[in-house]
Amino acid sequence: MSEQRQWSVGIVLFDEVEVLDFAGPFEVFSVAAYEHHVAKDEGFPFIVRTVSEAGVMISACNGLKVQPDYSFANAPHFDIVVVPGGWGAREREIHNESMIRWIQTRAPLTELMTSVCTGSLLLAKAGLLDEKRATTHWASYERFESEFPTVQVVRDVKYVDEGNLLTSGGISAGIHMSFHIVRRLLGVDIARSTAKRMEYDIIFEDDTDV
Repeated sequence: MSEQRQWSVGIVLFDEVEVLDFAGPFEVFSVAAYEHHVAKDEGFPFIVRTVSEAGVMISACNGLKVQPDYSFANAPHFDIVVVPGGWGAREREIHNESMIRWIQTRAPLTELMTSVCTGSLLLAKAGLLDEKRATTHWASYERFESEFPTVQVVRDVKYVDEGNLLTSGGISAGIHMSFHIVRRLLGVDIARSTAKRMEYDIIFEDDTDV
């Protein structure tokens, strides 16, 4: 079995996080790791873990309880960070200095800092999106533009790729963004086989755009 690159993925959790915002990317990266392992007879390219501020069980939207793997204090290095959205992001975490500081601290150390839905508001609050293109849930376009006028808000797209910063639209759009990342890192064939395994209908128009 040959050596190959492995990326550590850290998905941020907090109370009232939107479930599919974090569960969608978790599934895509996890299934892609399995598909690559089987197809290439190599190790698993993604190791997916969760992290929250205190490391204690969180209550996601609609009451789903989730136990994070790490706290901010003991979390390891992550190559890819996913910041989800939801009510907790736009109403609570955007005012949480510990959350914003953690994002600011981690951003220079990651290869890809990403957001789903209103998680983009947290990236913007951390100053990561100044003078960059970004998107969010359609219901938060106006708020995004009003509170962060230096960000170029892109409407009606699934995701925006700014190199090492990626933002996606609402909820299920995080799945599209995750497939795009899989294709960037592992190629279109693994992205397609992952979509087939998940029975997720996604159109790969070419090798650069989903």
